This record gives sequence, structure tokens and C-alpha cells, in this order.
Amino acid sequence: MDDASSARSAVTVAARKKRAKRPKGLWARIRGPLQESRLAKGLLTTLLAQALRLIRVTNPPVRGSGQLIEGPEAFEPGIIALWHGQHLLAPALYPSKRGLVAMVSRSADAEINATVLEKFGIRAVRGSGGRTDGRRGEKGGATALIALKKALEEGSNVAMIADIPHGKPRNAGMGIILLARLSGRPIIAGAIATSRRKVLEKSWDKTTISLPFGRRAVVVSPIIHVDRDADDAEMERKRQELTDALNSVTDQAYALVDGAR
Repeated sequence: MDDASSARSAVTVAARKKRAKRPKGLWARIRGPLQESRLAKGLLTTLLAQALRLIRVTNPPVRGSGQLIEGPEAFEPGIIALWHGQHLLAPALYPSKRGLVAMVSRSADAEINATVLEKFGIRAVRGSGGRTDGRRGEKGGATALIALKKALEEGSNVAMIADIPHGKPRNAGMGIILLARLSGRPIIAGAIATSRRKVLEKSWDKTTISLPFGRRAVVVSPIIHVDRDADDAEMERKRQELTDALNSVTDQAYALVDGAR
């Protein structure tokens, strides 16, 4: 091992020790026991699903708000793209009678998300769709993409979080573009905003929790197509197009709810 490798190894070990010394938050302390208790997990996910329904009912749409799927004749079955941290209310607002399959990360915390989705009749597949470069976790992501492609072929819509967990927020990964190329199905960028909300500023993605008794808005982009023969340069261009589309509809959704009276 050369000096540079030794230095990097020492830094990694020191960082791990530093993280190990940090006091655990409430969620970190209860996560393990919760995962092991089917009763506790069932109760929590039921409460979360009911909370989402309450938020939907008590946040009427503002003028100009749309639906997560617009123009179903042209779009379905298709791929709904959302930003990480801005997607929590989506299961309660899915408007189509067509089945929906959503990609959920393979983390322990995401098990709760997957169970909540099931309570809305949404099937979850586990994986991360952002990276396609062979780094750790690629196998799970590739398996999930295959499952999502099959779901599209069977007529279900698909929902994916566009940005990579713990990567750069608000920057679309390549996995969703790859799925569109392989399946031949279109993407729409969607955004959901409520006028009353709590932003978790310390979270990497600025997770936003919608609150009851406000207003809501849903904005979607025009359809984004990826050709089956798209080369690397075209794939990158489409990835940036999706990033720009998601940022645009997010800005529009917040402008609608914050400007409504």
C-alpha cells in the first residue's frame, strides 16, 4: 500500500470512529426495535397512511393545480419522476386507476415507505435507480430497473425518485433515463407542494413534510422521450433535461401555493 492509500485509509477509519461516537437520535434508537416488531410497524404505517389522507383532504387544490398524470392517452403507461424529499404526499395523490409500481431504496428506513405505499395499493420494488456506473449497490439497482421495465410492459405506471440518495440533491441520476430508453416509455417530471409545510433543513435533500389545513398544487412537465438508440451524449442531454424539468415544475408548484389567497 503506498503513502496516499495509507492516508486515505486512515482518514476513512477516523471518520467511521467519529460517526460511531455521535449520539444517536430518537429515530436511530427506535429503528431497530421497530423493524423487528410487525405489530409496531403495522401501527406506524397505518398512522402514516391516514396522516397522508388527512393532508390530502385538508389541502384543497389551488387554481392552476393539475394531477400527477396529465394526458393519460399519450402518457400511460409511463414513468413519473419526482425529487427525493418532495415525494412524500405522492401516494395519496396518485390519480390513475392504472396500477402503479414505485422504486424504493434498499435502506432499512425505506421499509416503512414501502409498507405505506402498499396501503395505497402501490407495489414497491427495492433498489436505487440513480447510479449505472458499477459502484456499490448497482446490482440492486439493475434488478429493480428490470422489474420496473417489466411493470411498464405489463401496463403499470412507474414512479421513481430522480436524484441519487445521499448524492447531489436536485440532480437527476441516469437510471431513470436508462429505464426510459430500455422501455420506450415516456417520462413526466412531477412536483407536489403545500402552503403549510415543515422543511427538515438538516436532511441532505431538505425533506419537506406537508401539513394539514393549507392548499396544495401539483405541476407536471411536458412528456420527455428517450430514443431507444440514444448514445451516451444524448442520454446525458436527457438527464439534464429531466433535471431542469423537475426544478421548473417544483418552482411552479411552490409559486402556486405560496401565491394563492
